[in-house]
Amino acid sequence: MSASSTPIDGAGAMSPAAAGAASGGAGGTGRTGGEAGAVAASAAREPGGWRFGEERGDGAGGWQIEWTLRRNCSLAPAQMLGSFAVLSALSLAVATFFWQQGARLVMPFAWLEILALGAALLAYARHAADREHIALRRDTLTVERAVGRRVDRVEFQRAWVRVEPESGGDRSLIELSGQGRRIAVGRFVRPELRALLAAELRVALRREPPPAAA
Repeated sequence: MSASSTPIDGAGAMSPAAAGAASGGAGGTGRTGGEAGAVAASAAREPGGWRFGEERGDGAGGWQIEWTLRRNCSLAPAQMLGSFAVLSALSLAVATFFWQQGARLVMPFAWLEILALGAALLAYARHAADREHIALRRDTLTVERAVGRRVDRVEFQRAWVRVEPESGGDRSLIELSGQGRRIAVGRFVRPELRALLAAELRVALRREPPPAAA
């Protein structure tokens, strides 16, 4: 089995003729031209022609398309540490005031509060760097998933990759499978956008890489 190529315009989006023909082959079960057209319409609005991915390199070597999907964290590590320091100092200042007034039990509870806050922020920080990284090269598709301290890495032959919903329905996680291996991605993408990500992966798998330099 080999991956079939799909014509792509200069911006990286599918041409209208290709949109109606993009079904079956590498990239999973057959899909309608409407899905491919949705990818093309979305990609046309993005720099480089991809909604979630980024194309790097050229035919001279090092060509690849990368998707880096990260957890949406509102606080950077430095901001989180600063917030913890400010809240701890404020809590201790209030506890010290009441302790000086004779309320001796306030201080132990203040320390318990600080410890609980520290534990919560530590759990948050442990998953702040969670991510999924997908790299499509000429002959391979590599998926790396980092959750906490655990890192899973799976490499597929490009021509054998299937892209399907993990549990049925367009809002489920996306399962990449082939050659007896499988991995689910898309947990850091909003459920309503997972179908678009899956379609983009299928389009990329069908895309013909630029010719290698002689």
